[in-house]
Amino acid sequence: MPLKIRLIRTGRRDAFYNMGLDQALLEGASGGGLPVLRLYGWEPPAVSIGYFQKISEVVNREACAERGVDIVRRASGGGAVFHQAEITYSVIFPPSRTLPSFESVCGAVMEGLAILGVSSRFKPVNDIYAGEKKISGNARIRRGDTLLQHGTVLLDTDPDLMTELLGVPPGRVTGLRAVLGRSVSFEEAEEALVEGFRRGLSLEYAGEPGGAAPVSGCFPAAEEEERARVLARERFASPEFTGRS
Repeated sequence: MPLKIRLIRTGRRDAFYNMGLDQALLEGASGGGLPVLRLYGWEPPAVSIGYFQKISEVVNREACAERGVDIVRRASGGGAVFHQAEITYSVIFPPSRTLPSFESVCGAVMEGLAILGVSSRFKPVNDIYAGEKKISGNARIRRGDTLLQHGTVLLDTDPDLMTELLGVPPGRVTGLRAVLGRSVSFEEAEEALVEGFRRGLSLEYAGEPGGAAPVSGCFPAAEEEERARVLARERFASPEFTGRS
């Protein structure tokens, strides 16, 4: 039987709102209800660092300031990520659901990539590769029996800028443009992931006949939006939270 799930599309938003809404959805799921799939982008560009990272060791803050790149600390673990030409997903499962593995959620992302014409493979613990380069990194948060997993699919890459901001050697990642030899818009990638998640996790989107991807009702609830804005302002945009050791 398909699993009913809410679909939320928030388009391109700033880093602090993005992490605030992820956190708000995670908090809200602790009381039960339907799982949630959210798809979003980043504007302006940002670097997110893992919860346990020390900012001075992984990010060139001066270069970020010069380039107009925000810095935000995620609630999830993992390494520093540069968010620019990409689409990001978050999938949240409340306690009443059997929690899927990294590989099964990444499998849904891979279904979306296949729709776009990309052959990919899961590389444990939490990456997806196209050929010999990473095209998707993923991380998760557990709060009791509630799970949030979020991750990226790169539309395009700027290796020199990534090296400048994060100090990583160029050439380790790739994007859809390089793999397919054409540009893929945010909207095209979004539709592919909507369908990829439906197939990969046997989902039925709530609110539409037959469980098709809804054309309306894809926004956060008013209380989720308000909580996201509070978290963005008081936590994720806080220099004390972002810069803590």
